[in-house]
Amino acid sequence: MTGPVTPGLREMRWWDIDPVLDLEKDLFPEDAWSRGMFWSELAHARGPEATRRYVVAEAGDRVVGYAGLAASGDLADVQTIAVARDHQGTGLGGRLLTELLRAATAFECAEVMLECRVDNLSAQRLYERFGFEPIGFRRGYYQPGNVDALVMRLTDPSTSVQGTRGTEING
Repeated sequence: MTGPVTPGLREMRWWDIDPVLDLEKDLFPEDAWSRGMFWSELAHARGPEATRRYVVAEAGDRVVGYAGLAASGDLADVQTIAVARDHQGTGLGGRLLTELLRAATAFECAEVMLECRVDNLSAQRLYERFGFEPIGFRRGYYQPGNVDALVMRLTDPSTSVQGTRGTEING
């Protein structure tokens, strides 16, 4: 008898957009990203001028998570992190965030910013474990529903409080 498969992480590629969109629509039905938004982000994720890092988590042949980061100068922004419902609470979100912080460090970013729904307490706890601190709000940021965003910041992602074991990336 075998246990559950630990998802592997790898670089997101264009062929991942459809399964990522399926997850996006399930997890964020009211404000899901479009296919074009993912294409645009991936267009900036490769080559010497890359300013983005997107990864997917796969369990078997199924995408069960994804995450993305944008960098500009010495500032990075967590664009998205998502974990399939049946993989939430397994540590996968932390592994994805660890990879984004590695990317921010590689991009030589001094700070990482993100927005999080004020009603998403589990995500807020995850970010706080990594050293993010709340610095403000964006009123009515998430539409529809007019839900506020909590703005959080991490200074010096290379010294995040979390370890990096078990998060090697392929691709």
